[in-house]
Amino acid sequence: LFLRTRTCKDPLRWTWRKLCSKTDSETKKAFGETTLTLEELKNQYQETEEKLKSLKIAIKNFRDTRKKKILVLGAGRSASTAIEYLLNKAGSKNWFVRVGDVDESLAESKVAGSVNGVAFKLNADDDKQRELEVSTSDIVISLLPAHMHDKVAKDCINFRKNLVTASYVSENMKALHEDAVKAGVLFLNEMGLDPGIDHMACMSMVDKILSSGGDLKGLETFTGGLVAPESDDNPWNYKFTWNPRNVVLAGQGGVKFIQQGQYKYIPYNRVFERIEPLRIKDPKTGQWLDFEGYANRDSLKFREHYGLQSIPTFFRGTLRRPKFCKAWNIFVTLGMTDNSYVIEDSEHMTYRQFINSFLMYRKNDSVELKLAYHMGLSIDSEEMMKLRWLGIFEDRKIGLKNATPAQILQSLLERKWQMKPTDKDMIVMLNKYNYDTMEGHSKEIIQSMIVIGDDSKNTAMAKTVGLPLAIGAEMILSGQITLTGVRVPTVPEVYVPVLQHLAAQGIQLTEVEKEFPQIE
Repeated sequence: LFLRTRTCKDPLRWTWRKLCSKTDSETKKAFGETTLTLEELKNQYQETEEKLKSLKIAIKNFRDTRKKKILVLGAGRSASTAIEYLLNKAGSKNWFVRVGDVDESLAESKVAGSVNGVAFKLNADDDKQRELEVSTSDIVISLLPAHMHDKVAKDCINFRKNLVTASYVSENMKALHEDAVKAGVLFLNEMGLDPGIDHMACMSMVDKILSSGGDLKGLETFTGGLVAPESDDNPWNYKFTWNPRNVVLAGQGGVKFIQQGQYKYIPYNRVFERIEPLRIKDPKTGQWLDFEGYANRDSLKFREHYGLQSIPTFFRGTLRRPKFCKAWNIFVTLGMTDNSYVIEDSEHMTYRQFINSFLMYRKNDSVELKLAYHMGLSIDSEEMMKLRWLGIFEDRKIGLKNATPAQILQSLLERKWQMKPTDKDMIVMLNKYNYDTMEGHSKEIIQSMIVIGDDSKNTAMAKTVGLPLAIGAEMILSGQITLTGVRVPTVPEVYVPVLQHLAAQGIQLTEVEKEFPQIE
């Protein structure tokens, strides 16, 4: 409508005056047919004018050379709280935040019209655009997929910019350590939840135990992204709160850890059979919550992170609700989580045909009966009930062309395990430390944390991944963290201030200490 106005100094105000002087019928005659009423047109004008005002201020702030520029690459699920934190502090801290994503509308929704930030469409594979964005920033926070960090990191070395990510340190990233040191920049990785808060909480306690003269015998850590109890309304007691692909492929490659000085190796087809029951007390409600933990892939490599190469027990695990793993193990055992080959004619296959393709041929037996027999289950077992609820036995077409078994399974789970707009998620962390005191007493310290999301935007996952990232960037910009090179948050210079800031945001672990019985 506004673009159709005559040429004048201020077309928006001209349009506004014209609208205010006309009735609905006159408006249609003057500006063309529209389904909007005069009042709705006036409201649209006001909204547009407010956006323009915000944009003018944002442009002014961006051009202000006194402001430090924070570049956020990626505006996905985990970015919401980080971006909100940075924008809320931008005015007092003299920052300006640029948020880029391949989906510009998603980035715009995260900036939410703030005068201290702006959204833009990002093509991370466009070298010129990426280099320009990095070169004009003071610090970069990358929430891009992990494999895309390498290009960003090299740009940061070339333009001498600090970088913060929530991803594990890859071999390619580790190889940039010396170059980063020479450039005088810090690449602070693993600054999310897991990895991130788990590292900082563990190192804080490990340093405390060792500094008191204690001899650490065992460290076990568990983290889980789950659905909050008040939103738990399906028999699996689970919904997707983070990347569904990672959930489907979890545990592949087997696991390694050390227990009582003995190295343990579990192949993928046994990972979800070896579980540990755990209980955690919610400090807010006083209720005990039950979980089960299964082993993560390679726990051994993290001993070096914590300087615990000779510790007798070291284990990292993932939390699920009780009985989840037994049902999930059906998919693993059948091969339905395999992502290495394509199912023929998957586009026209039904989910019932899909699961039947992994079972023996018996003309007179139903798919349900064959599956129950193959897995040694009762036809009316809880596991079979969970599978029926998912719809895996339904004659509904998959509709995915050239799909792998894992992709087909993921498509089904995304439909059934999707978070509703009113649902809340929950992050749970449990760390166990077994040590001997200088006096020869055996002790166990249990750290636990439960975080419940506020809504579908400010989720517990977004809080616990995004806040460490944003706080880390804040500490670097303020000069409180002065490290260089490729780092993780396992040194006091990082974990002490970040844990303090997280506690101020309501994210902290409670601790309980008790006598620990000796194992003969």
